[in-house]
Amino acid sequence: MAKQLPLQFVFRANQTFQDFFPGVNSAVVNHLQHCVDGSGETFIFLWGQAGLGKSHLLQACCHEAQKLGLASFYFDLHQAAESSAELLNGLEACELVCLDNVEAVAGLADWEVALFNFFNRHRDLGHRLIISSGVSPKALAIELPDLKTRLNWGLGLNIQTPDDEGRIAALVYKARRMGLEISPQAGRFLLNRADREMASLWRLLDSLDQASLSAKRKLTIPFLKQILDENPS
Repeated sequence: MAKQLPLQFVFRANQTFQDFFPGVNSAVVNHLQHCVDGSGETFIFLWGQAGLGKSHLLQACCHEAQKLGLASFYFDLHQAAESSAELLNGLEACELVCLDNVEAVAGLADWEVALFNFFNRHRDLGHRLIISSGVSPKALAIELPDLKTRLNWGLGLNIQTPDDEGRIAALVYKARRMGLEISPQAGRFLLNRADREMASLWRLLDSLDQASLSAKRKLTIPFLKQILDENPS
């Protein structure tokens, strides 16, 4: 009897390639797009520190696959401890599978075996797989030797941390996608006053969006200073 595919997860609407500022990671984005459309690698291992957009890019790949009429599936393996490894049964039928945070299953024997078996079935069908991690495939604490070998087969892409100019450009770009206008000068002001981690900057941008709507004011430097002074955290 054929295995039933797990329930499809809903992709976040704003996690598309159009909503991602590539900057120093333009080559990474190109490789992912070519993987999705079938003109590039069939297996990509995307790795790098938290907050740089790995989850965003995996979701973007699924959005793109859907546009192309391909069956796609995204799952954050941080949920593995609360989920059954049987979720992977039948998943090889999807033409694109994106598994986020693979380091979360390291040491979970049932998940490691299930992932190894899924990998083989999926690869035999010639389908595309994108896996993300906070560390390189060689640094993964995977205990199943054959699985660790498989995870080193793909094209490894290390997502890079942007410099200050790249952070400012990303802020300006992201703000415009949200319908906000932030000048490069205002972006630099924020960078000098706020946490420079990209994930923190995105959270700050959401707060600024709410403040701008509430006060019906543009995000000028004086207004930004007022907001940050009133909310120093």
